[in-house]
Amino acid sequence: MIFEGCSNFRTRIILSLLSGKPVKIRNIRSQDNEPGLKEFEVNFLRLVDKITNGTSLEVNETGTDLYFQPGLLIGGSISHECCKLRGIGYYLELIFMVTPYCKKGIHITLKGVTNNEKDPSVDAFKTCALPILQRILLLATDVTMDIKKRGMEPDGGGEIYFSCEPVKYTKPIQLTEFGKIKKIRGTFFSLRVSPTIANRMVEKAKANMLKFIPDVYFTVDHPKGKLCGNSPGFGANIVSLTTNGIVLNADSVSLPFSGKRTTAEEIAENVSSAMLEEIWRGGCVDSSFQSLILLYMALRQKDVSHVVLGPLSPYTIQFLRHLKIFFGITFKLEPYNNINEDEDLRQGYNSRILVTGVGIGYNKLI
Repeated sequence: MIFEGCSNFRTRIILSLLSGKPVKIRNIRSQDNEPGLKEFEVNFLRLVDKITNGTSLEVNETGTDLYFQPGLLIGGSISHECCKLRGIGYYLELIFMVTPYCKKGIHITLKGVTNNEKDPSVDAFKTCALPILQRILLLATDVTMDIKKRGMEPDGGGEIYFSCEPVKYTKPIQLTEFGKIKKIRGTFFSLRVSPTIANRMVEKAKANMLKFIPDVYFTVDHPKGKLCGNSPGFGANIVSLTTNGIVLNADSVSLPFSGKRTTAEEIAENVSSAMLEEIWRGGCVDSSFQSLILLYMALRQKDVSHVVLGPLSPYTIQFLRHLKIFFGITFKLEPYNNINEDEDLRQGYNSRILVTGVGIGYNKLI
């Protein structure tokens, strides 16, 4: 399978691993001043090599052409130093997508940048993606994720541990009832800066969220010594939980101190606005992890699954196109309005989409 350019690089490699189909990617930044693969993409391929057996790569001298022959997904105990140009979330997407289909369970330690602006934070994966594994893949006792250290750009220093056993049984996905927001929780952290910054963020964000719902509780994380990484910074993660067990998430972090400065109040405003927008979207899955739930739907046994999503992100739209290319699967997309909800809620949720699909009956290596 032949592709052009560097866009959707991770998606092509991940789906190549799951489908067993080799891919060739040509003209990777061939017109740039620095052509070829970037450091974080090479680092990503090293992680792929660690969790597989028999993977082969061929890259030309300039790095603009890549031939990828996928191996078998094995898993095992792994430790990996992530590139500091991207967050650990960039690599966790690979882990969450392929772990259920490995031969053995994965026990992995990832080191690098835990929170940045480009990628979902490790908090987002722990609060939103982990419940998807537990609820959808029936892994209530076999999946854990611990944030051992936090690290900000540019020098990182963070560390997380993730453990998950392979899936032995799956069932069709039925996620159509959003429910009502019952509580809002959050974590505000400050690394190598004054702890009063975290308190200022909490005060501002709580004032904003109390206008929406009374059950609001935020915690402050101010690690010291080796636990706070190598660079100063601060940020926030807010989670909304509904009466039907739906979890939505919002992140915001400060810019690196070498660049433009951001204040604690700006971070609190940003994360509050992002949380309210995510609630307004009304999807039963957080917008950052739409592709994750769609992949699980595609690889289920041959049965019908339903899930209600908010407006599809550009990344999700491209992911759907790649699913059709690699697996030949398409989904039925139609507007969704629940007649049991209040009229004002239905008007706010008029952009929700009901996604219906039949799994391909994917069989992993046993």
